[in-house]
Amino acid sequence: MATACKRSPGEPHSENIETSRMKRAAAKHLIERYYHQLTEGCGNEACTNEFCASCPTFLRMDNNAAAIKALELYKINAKLCDPHPSKKGTSSAYLENNSKGAHNNSCTDRKMNKKEMQGPRDDFKDVTFLTEDKIYEILELCREKEDYSPLIRVIGRVFSSAEALVQSFRKAKQHTKEELKSLQGKDEDKDEDEKEKAACSAAAMEEDSGASSSSSRIGDNTQGDNNLQKLGPDEVSVDIEAVRRVYDRLLSNEKIETAFLNALVYLSPNVECDLTYHNVYSRDPNYLNLFIIVMENGNLHSPEYLEMALPLFCKAMSKLPLAAQAKLVRLWSKYRADQIRRMMETFQQLITYKVISNEFNSRNLVNDDDAVVAASKCLKMVYYANVVGGDVDTDHNEEEDEEPIPESSELTLQELLGEERRNKKGPRVDPLETELGVKTIDCRKPLIPFEEFINEPLNDVLEMDKDYTFFKVETENKFSFMTCPFILNAVTKNLGLYYDNRIRMYSERRITVLYSLVQGQQLNPYLRLKVRRDHIIDDALVRLEMIAMENPADLKKQLYVEFEGEQGVDEGGVSKEFFQLVVEEIFNPDIGMFTYDESTKLFWFNPSSFETEGQFTLIGIVLGLAIYNNCILDVHFPMVVYRKLMGKKGTFRDLADSHPVLYQSLRDLLEYEGSVEDDMMITFQISHTDLFGNPMMHDLKENGDKIPITNENRKNLDFQALEETTEYDGGYTRDSLIIREFWEIVHSFTDEQKRLFLQFTTGTDRAPVGGLGKLKMIIAKNGPDTERLPTSHTCFNVLLLPEYSSKEKLKERLLKAITYAKGFGML
Repeated sequence: MATACKRSPGEPHSENIETSRMKRAAAKHLIERYYHQLTEGCGNEACTNEFCASCPTFLRMDNNAAAIKALELYKINAKLCDPHPSKKGTSSAYLENNSKGAHNNSCTDRKMNKKEMQGPRDDFKDVTFLTEDKIYEILELCREKEDYSPLIRVIGRVFSSAEALVQSFRKAKQHTKEELKSLQGKDEDKDEDEKEKAACSAAAMEEDSGASSSSSRIGDNTQGDNNLQKLGPDEVSVDIEAVRRVYDRLLSNEKIETAFLNALVYLSPNVECDLTYHNVYSRDPNYLNLFIIVMENGNLHSPEYLEMALPLFCKAMSKLPLAAQAKLVRLWSKYRADQIRRMMETFQQLITYKVISNEFNSRNLVNDDDAVVAASKCLKMVYYANVVGGDVDTDHNEEEDEEPIPESSELTLQELLGEERRNKKGPRVDPLETELGVKTIDCRKPLIPFEEFINEPLNDVLEMDKDYTFFKVETENKFSFMTCPFILNAVTKNLGLYYDNRIRMYSERRITVLYSLVQGQQLNPYLRLKVRRDHIIDDALVRLEMIAMENPADLKKQLYVEFEGEQGVDEGGVSKEFFQLVVEEIFNPDIGMFTYDESTKLFWFNPSSFETEGQFTLIGIVLGLAIYNNCILDVHFPMVVYRKLMGKKGTFRDLADSHPVLYQSLRDLLEYEGSVEDDMMITFQISHTDLFGNPMMHDLKENGDKIPITNENRKNLDFQALEETTEYDGGYTRDSLIIREFWEIVHSFTDEQKRLFLQFTTGTDRAPVGGLGKLKMIIAKNGPDTERLPTSHTCFNVLLLPEYSSKEKLKERLLKAITYAKGFGML
């Protein structure tokens, strides 16, 4: 009896094994096809498959993401594109790979002519970076064949690689005069036959180079770097004009623009990783090139970029170290206003798009949106470029008289309570502002108006109480838009000021209560003012003067106003009425403290006022209290007043805002080309009216009514008067040879050099009231002949001058001292 062979349950039939193997091979092949479709596309430029890289709307992904997506597409049996027969002369890698696959389709049987067999060369796979010439070369070939896919692939490959993009569009090295002479000498030494041989050899090399031209070959990075010119600390190696020309040529083609878009999506996460974890900028400052190149894309603000590409790029850009940000700002500051505006609008578009496409509220804060935060940080760089590139005046700062605070080992009550101010020297300063050495207040006129940086949709959804908390706590996990104040409007900033003042008031109240408990005294937690309506100014100023002298810290308490003989609790309304009444009386022209200009609608200080400086100080305290207690006053001063409050000195230019008629008259005087003395017949004397309308005369300098204004002295830097009033010490006299030579040199200075001399010796380049004759300068001997430069004590207007051996040396040393005065020489 025949018995059948039994198989164990786990032992498959041989045919089942073969079937299983074939299924696995087929599945592997399909997954590979999906992968190639996601990474390289089908070759059909008009493809509509959303899962194909050739589709115009496809968003490029990295290799890892493509592998995962390919597996997902296989599981759901997604659409696979048929390999598309390329137009004349192209054959994509995708087609080549599939022609060797398990499924032999009709494409493998298609005969290719000689031109079509040049597909690998048309892919330009040996191009590892781009130049303007290489772009135009590829573009011309694509036009001839009416197929732009090779250019699209090259752009996708280079613009998605940080290494390739950093090396692209480099400036050519500029030879020095010595190098040019050396090269010329070598050429002259060459024999004519050698020259001809070299020329033929160069031509042959160019012929054999194929797709890679000599200007774009970068097989060896060291060799490429050797062809670059040496750059200064603020210079960049990228040829920006070439980048702009390339974008102008290419962005008109929709399919090519899609290549830029997809490449940026792939590039940005890798760049963010490089900057966050690998400190790549410190190793290669040229890494900044890729940000410069990408930002020249004029279509960044278009809707296609807003969803994914631009947010990813902003996140990467916000990771730039401070030094790189400052370098980028200094570069952009040299751009035209329309170029700054384009970059500003790019980031503003992203912020607005994200704000209106999300529902932000107290539980879903806009501060937590990575795209909005990153775009705001990038916008800050454009903002500072707008400042640095504008009309900047970094001089004319008020002297900072800071008295050293004695150190004590004992903690104060404020420190014990955690109430000690973090920033004892004033408001927090932005690190980028410090790195640049420029403040916003230094900019008189930016390239584009500051108002354009305000984003109203963002202000509408910003929870200012939360934002203020993030600002004060200064945690790395929470971003505060108060670190980008240029983006906030006046209402939002006022709300932030309100929170700051209220917290300070509560802090003072808390400290007062604890002091009362510790010292056993009943202290008032409020700043109480009791005034009579018919004597409101006298009562208020007397009371405030006493508080300012006895305990100025009480001014930080919440104000509580009571009108004598009236019932009412001050919950804010009484204080507002008090300030309105005070302001109406203080700024009444009949009082005489301020004047009002009908043409400018601005108040100014009355020079003929009988009030003392102390009374004006009290007025300032009143105005400060109003702001501190959130009372808005209808008071308008010219900008120079606020610049003074921010530590800037008033200059001649400020007259244009405060006294425009006077400013224009003086400008006409300074620019008059005829004889000022003969034609205008004016002197150094002015007239004005007193409180009662009577004319009064005032000499601008001693005996000013007898000194005519001439073309020579109309700028009021009268160095002849300075020489007459200067005193001497240490052995020098008016008749010393070096002193006579000194004044001959100074009188021969240009106007700019004279101003530098004044800056060096006095700390300011302006004459005091009454002219340079009122400046008591001292020239003191500082030893015998030496190589040391002259020095000065600006606080005392003392010039320390060594007794140099010759007039020429004296002039050379003096000019060097006044020209490079900042940082040394002034004590």
